[in-house]
Amino acid sequence: MTLSQDFARRIANARPLEDAAAVQAAREGVLDFLAAAFPGAADPAWHKLRGVLPQADGAARVIGQATTADAASATLLNGYAGHALDFDDVHSSVRGHPGTVLLPALFALADTLPAASALGLLDAYIVGVEAMARLGLALGSKHYETGFHNTATLGPLGAAAACARLLKLDATATENALGLAATQAGGLRLQFGSEAKPLHAGLAARAGLFAAQLARAGLQGAPGVLEAPIGFLDAYGFGAADAQRALADWGAPWQIVTPGLYFKPYACCTATHYAADAALALRAEHQLRADDIAAVRVVFPPAGDTPLTVTDPATGLEGRFSVEYVLAAAFVDGALGLSLFDERPAREDLRAFGRRVSRAHDEDAPRASTDPKTRFSTVQVTLHDGRQYTQHVQGLSRAKDLAAKFADTTQQQPEALRAVPALVGRMHSRDDLIQLTALFSLVQA
Repeated sequence: MTLSQDFARRIANARPLEDAAAVQAAREGVLDFLAAAFPGAADPAWHKLRGVLPQADGAARVIGQATTADAASATLLNGYAGHALDFDDVHSSVRGHPGTVLLPALFALADTLPAASALGLLDAYIVGVEAMARLGLALGSKHYETGFHNTATLGPLGAAAACARLLKLDATATENALGLAATQAGGLRLQFGSEAKPLHAGLAARAGLFAAQLARAGLQGAPGVLEAPIGFLDAYGFGAADAQRALADWGAPWQIVTPGLYFKPYACCTATHYAADAALALRAEHQLRADDIAAVRVVFPPAGDTPLTVTDPATGLEGRFSVEYVLAAAFVDGALGLSLFDERPAREDLRAFGRRVSRAHDEDAPRASTDPKTRFSTVQVTLHDGRQYTQHVQGLSRAKDLAAKFADTTQQQPEALRAVPALVGRMHSRDDLIQLTALFSLVQA
C-alpha cells in the first residue's frame, strides 16, 4: 500500500465520533468559525467578492445573504468571511487556519445532501483537521518560509478530505480527490496584510469541494499525490518534507484535540500574540504609561517573525502583520480591539510609538516551526529614566469563553443569533443543521 493509499484509507475508515473530546473540540471550532465569519461578512472586500460572483440560485446558504447560492460560490464567500478579520482559529501543525477552509466547504456541501446531519458534519470536520494537520507536519517548515501560505496550499487537501468523508467516498475515490485538490494548491504570503489573504481561504475551500465532487463524478487524476517524486510533498517541501509524519499517530490523539485549535483573543496574526501578551502583562504589572517608554525590544526565535512582514502599517489591515503596531496598541491603549485592525488608516499615535520598537532574534533558540514549543517572544521595555522591565511569553493566551467571543463579535446582529452557541453545543440531527444554516441569512452583511 502506498502512502497516498494508506492516507486515503484512514480518511475513509476513521471513527472520530467515538472520541467525545474530539466531538467537543469540533463544536468549539464551529462556534469560533461563526464568531469570526458573521462579522467578516460585513467586510467591504467581501462585498467586492460577492459582486463578481454569479448570482444564480442554488441550495447552499451564504452568510450575510438572504438568497441561497450554488455550493461553489457559497463556499468561496463563507471562506472569505471566516478569514476576513483574521480572527479565526489557528492550528500549529497546519501553521495556518483550518476552520475557515473546512467548514465553508462542509456547510455548502451538507446543504446539497439530504442525508447530511450535524453529527456527520462534525465527523467530517474532525477528519479534515486531521488530514490537513498531518500533511502540515509532513511538509515541514521550508514551504512556509519560502513564501507559501499553508492555509492556501494545505487547505485544498484538507477540504477535499473532509468533503470526501461527508460524501462517504471510498478510499480509492478519496485518494483521487486528494490528488485533484493538490493540483489546485497555491497561495503566497506576499498577500498578507491585503484583501487577498482571506481570498486564500475561500479559494482553498472551493478547490477542496470541487476536487471531491470531481472524484465522485469519476474524473480521474494521477495517483500517488503524496509520495510521487514530483508529488505534493516533493514539489512543495523543498527538501524538508518527512512523508511518514502524514501517518504517524493518526487519530491518536486527534489533531483537533492535541495540539488542538487555537482560538484567538486578538484579531491579528498569531505570531504577534506572544509579544502582545507580554506587553499587556508589563503594562499592568508596572503601571506603565506609553509616554514613559523610550524603547521596546522584542526578541523572537529564528524565523519567529516570518509572517510579520510589515513594520510601519498604513492601515489597520496591514497592522495585523506588524508586531510594532500590535505592541503600540498594547502599550498605548491597553487593549487590542477589532476596530484596530480594519481597513481604515492606522492611527498616527500608534505608528509613532511603533517606531520605538526594534526586533531581534535569539540565535541560540530552536528555529520556529510547527512545534509550539519553538515559539516565544521576549519583550524588554526601557523607560526614559533608564529603568528596564522584561517579560517572556512561551505559551499563548486563548479566547476560552467562545460564547462570550461570539456575543462580542455579533452584538450588532439580530437577536435570533443569540441562539447559536447553544445550538452548536447540542446539534446532532439534520434538522439541527438546517436550523443553524438558516440563521446565515439573518446576518447583516
